[in-house]
Amino acid sequence: MATFFWNRIIAGLAEGQRLSADDAQWAMSQILGGETPAEDIKSFLLGVQARGETSIEVDAFLTAMLAQSAPISVPGLVADCVGTGGDGANTINISTTAAIVAHASGVRIVKHGTRASKSDSGAADVLEALGININLDGRQVADCVEDLGIGFCFTPLFHPSLRFADQARKELGQASLFNILGSWANPAKPGAVAIGVSQPRMLTLMADVLLKRDVQGFLFRGDDGLDEISLSTTTTIIQINHGKEKIAVFDPRSLGIEYAPVESLRGGNPSVNAAIIRRILEGENIPSREIVLLNAAQPLPLIEVTSGNLSKPNLQKDTQMLRRQ
Repeated sequence: MATFFWNRIIAGLAEGQRLSADDAQWAMSQILGGETPAEDIKSFLLGVQARGETSIEVDAFLTAMLAQSAPISVPGLVADCVGTGGDGANTINISTTAAIVAHASGVRIVKHGTRASKSDSGAADVLEALGININLDGRQVADCVEDLGIGFCFTPLFHPSLRFADQARKELGQASLFNILGSWANPAKPGAVAIGVSQPRMLTLMADVLLKRDVQGFLFRGDDGLDEISLSTTTTIIQINHGKEKIAVFDPRSLGIEYAPVESLRGGNPSVNAAIIRRILEGENIPSREIVLLNAAQPLPLIEVTSGNLSKPNLQKDTQMLRRQ
């Protein structure tokens, strides 16, 4: 029966058909359940990629992933700051550093991430280089958030079923929908998010997904392709608030911040990035500090979500406040 369904789904993808929510959730559940041969997984991933993901499919994929994630329960509102990666810029770990700064300003954070796949340093890599224990289970992460207001969920520990797709992904040797889903499948299910994406199409697609879920926050993409609020050009920002979206374009020069080339934000291995992050947190005036402040200012309106309203982002006020801190 499973073979029949896989043949039908793969054939439909080859013809450009869209998956229903039920079919998409079934397919992902089969993959994560270890029931699917690597050849079928590869055909499925290639078929989805060739035709392009839909918001209905991505929403269903996320539902299936979260249903099989390791348990974690963090009471109250928490936020996540994350970039999808894939921009090829090899910058320092901007969203990870921004999450630390935003937390210090009052935002409760549950960060979700893993080791690098295409870059030199992923969130888990640099946090480990900073001396942080990334191997905490759900209860330990929840206790960390209760005590400190911030915690980290290491993807392999919270999504162990992703290992069933490892062989197919390695044989493909290219990015797939799992690279996208991994950034969004935070097992703590934060009610507020600040997500940077590198692909233009994914910006609007993910906005559609978040509109279907009980999530508020911001999606953004630098118009230079950076999966962060950019320091080298303008950034497109979508605000999601109570099922509605607003789109705006932000220019750092409006705050009196001059453009800086992406090359000035380059990082390296985890030890190199950890050293730069320490310089930023010590207040050293380098371009990496400016881009971290811009991206840390983005989640600050999430503090007010508990009152029922997501405030309009004021990057000038919030960036200046962070700079004083």
